[in-house]
Order: sequence, then C-alpha cells, then structure tokens
Amino acid sequence: MIPAVVYAIPAFVLLVVVEALSYRFLPDDDERGYELRDTVTSMSMGAGSQVIGLPWKAVTVVVFAAAFTVAPWHLSPSSPWTWLLLFFADDLAYYVFHRAHHRVRVLWASQVVHHSSLRFNLSTALRQSWTPMTTLPFWLPLALLGVPPWMILLQQSVSLVYQFFLHTERVDRLWRPVEWVFNTPSHHRAHHGSNYVYLDRNYGGILIVWDRLFGTFEAEGERVVYGLTKNIETHNPLRVAFHEYAATWRDVRAARTWRDRAGYLLGPPGWAPASR
Repeated sequence: MIPAVVYAIPAFVLLVVVEALSYRFLPDDDERGYELRDTVTSMSMGAGSQVIGLPWKAVTVVVFAAAFTVAPWHLSPSSPWTWLLLFFADDLAYYVFHRAHHRVRVLWASQVVHHSSLRFNLSTALRQSWTPMTTLPFWLPLALLGVPPWMILLQQSVSLVYQFFLHTERVDRLWRPVEWVFNTPSHHRAHHGSNYVYLDRNYGGILIVWDRLFGTFEAEGERVVYGLTKNIETHNPLRVAFHEYAATWRDVRAARTWRDRAGYLLGPPGWAPASR
C-alpha cells in the first residue's frame, strides 16, 4: 500500500519553489524566508523519511489488520458517521502522540528533527523523522475500535497534507472563528518557537480545540524564535536524524543509578537528576 501523501510530494515541492520565489520577489523584513543549506537539509530529511517509511508502513498495515480482526465490531466505510468518528479520533490520537513526543525524551529524540530548523517555511514541513516506529501505538486503538486500517492510513495522510500548509510565515492570522477551531499557520508558528512562552504548546493536527481543552494552547504573540533551545549547528542529515538519540545514550551511560537512567529516557527533554 502506497501512502496517499506520496502522491502529494510533487505538489509539495512545487509549492516550496513558489514560496521561495515569493520571498525573492516580495521580500518581507520580518520573515526569515529560505536559506539554501537549510532547505536542502529539510528536503533530504523528507526524502529519507519516505524511503524508511514505506517498508514501515507495511508493518503498520499488518499490525492494524491484526487489531482490526480481533475488534469486537467493524465500522462500515460506507457510513458517514464512521468517517466523522475517524476524523475526531485521528486528530485526538495525533494530539496525544505529538504531546508525548515533546514530553518524553526518548520520543523527543524522533520529534526533535522537525524542530531543528532555524527557519519556518514550507520546506520545514518536509523535515521529518527517520524513526517512525514510535507512532504505531498511538493509532492502534482506532483499529481496535473497528476502523478499517486503510481508512486510518488515509486519514493520517489527510492530516499530514493539511499540516504541510501550516508551515509558513506568508499567511497571517485567519478569520477568528477559524483560528478558534482549527490549527493555523499562526498557531503552528508558536508551536515551533523556542521562546519560553511557546515551549510545549499547540500540539494539534487539524484542530486546535484539543489544546484549548487540555490547557496547552498559546496564541502567537511575541516574535517567534525558531529552532531548539539548544541548536545543533549542523546541516548533516545523519546528525539531524540521530543527534538526540546519541545525546540520550551518553546521558544514560553516564548515569549512576537506574532511576537516573529511567529519568533520562522517560523524563522530559532537559531532565537531570536533582543535585545530591
């Protein structure tokens, strides 16, 4: 099964080019735009994620199919209620997945890739992890609820395509009711900020209502500083992909107790044992 998002890749690349040209001919001093090495790194990370993701998708299909087989009931793809349920269930699963990947360091080691750019443009959307294996448990409950696996994968692709368009500084705030319900470029700019006020905020995929409900929403206010709280200063795709795994391993190996080792793995990024 080829993920539907693969078919959107040519459009993604074309839109990256269009946005880059817009900065060339309609520059804005308040926006950072594009930088060649950064863009090449983002595109390389996106290409690598697809190469790794295709075989992993086959594993995901098998696991989802097994879960769907033992589900107590099977929801009908022909029912609009199934699609409505899937829309909200998928978006909630994404919220939980995204929040966990910011708050658990061993998961953050995968998510950090997407936040490693000092720029924020459509190419940043393509800067994806090369370790997609951590995603599966968060969507498995949907298959156990009786949602057909192909529907889950399709809705995941719809969400990813939607989120591609969030990665831009060229779109200001939208109509207020839209900003209240949906994730928008403004909300997602705040999510990518390394400013203290924006850390661990706005985890939503298509909807922003989960953040409002669970207390993780922050409106874009002060100028966003993109990147990490400690930037990695590299354009090497291998280092971008795996630097946090290496750093986590160094901390775990140097830890003196099993409790500290667990803290470095399962605590939030930046966790350190209390001084004794």
